Amino acid sequence: MLELIVKRLLLAIPTLLLVSIMVFALQKLLPGDPVLAMAGEERDPAVIAQLRAEYHLDDPLPTQYLAWVGNALHGDLGMSLRTKTPVTSLIASKLPVTLELSLLAMLIALAIGISMGIAAAVRKDSWIDHTTNVVALSGISVPHFWLGILLIMLFSVHLRWLPASGFVPLSEDVMQNLKTLLLPALVLGSGLAATLMRHTRAAMIGVLQADYIRTARAKGLLPPRVVLKHALRNALMPIVTLTTLLFGELLGGAVLTEQVFTLPGFGKMIVDAVFNRDYAVVQGVVLVVAIGFLLLNLLADVLYVLINPKMRG
Repeated sequence: MLELIVKRLLLAIPTLLLVSIMVFALQKLLPGDPVLAMAGEERDPAVIAQLRAEYHLDDPLPTQYLAWVGNALHGDLGMSLRTKTPVTSLIASKLPVTLELSLLAMLIALAIGISMGIAAAVRKDSWIDHTTNVVALSGISVPHFWLGILLIMLFSVHLRWLPASGFVPLSEDVMQNLKTLLLPALVLGSGLAATLMRHTRAAMIGVLQADYIRTARAKGLLPPRVVLKHALRNALMPIVTLTTLLFGELLGGAVLTEQVFTLPGFGKMIVDAVFNRDYAVVQGVVLVVAIGFLLLNLLADVLYVLINPKMRG
């Protein structure tokens, strides 16, 4: 297990290096100049020169990149050009919101998607199978922003059960925190549940046709035991991979949902940074997301070994 983790970490080093080069290079290709926006309407040449010198924007690009990477290795992702706030502080304040939203959305997706996938596989070609496929197709097809607006109209405007927007930290009020996150989590989780349902169904259908499943049934084992203990465990391998990748997408892809529900999260921060040409924030956020994806892939590899004993040799 330790050898596997070390190998994956060593492979992650060139990946992170390539990501950092791409992020830095593409950021410089964005139109507009943040210094001109910071200098104000008068745009005094002396002020512009001072700002460029302060943020080392006049240095050659290789020098700027090496300085940024060196600081990042020490945990310093630079200062926001707009707010003069350390990027690490901004990420530390925004990431927990998106992380909590993503966890809740993933729990909803796993509960709905896997259960529907198992039911569709066990009752293949029945009305249950056809119904779950229609529901899954709808979940994949419906845009998040439109579904979010519909849920707000139903649960916030008409029924008045849940707040339409805003966020309450978990440390202040647990129940109110869950109320503010439930609707956006349902919006995000619906699409993920549909994807998980389709993959779970496909994996379970293949496993249920295996010889050892027929043997287990011939021994007289109860159907729930055959499905949940023998079939599902062997069908979890592709589901684990998909779940970890989808969770990584949630961390960086909850932009529209956070905008609709005005959540002060990770996605909203990166959108604001792109519009404001805040290079340091964009670079820091993308780097953190890339590290998150690599860690999630490492977690998937570890879970493979834990789920399948044959891989422990």
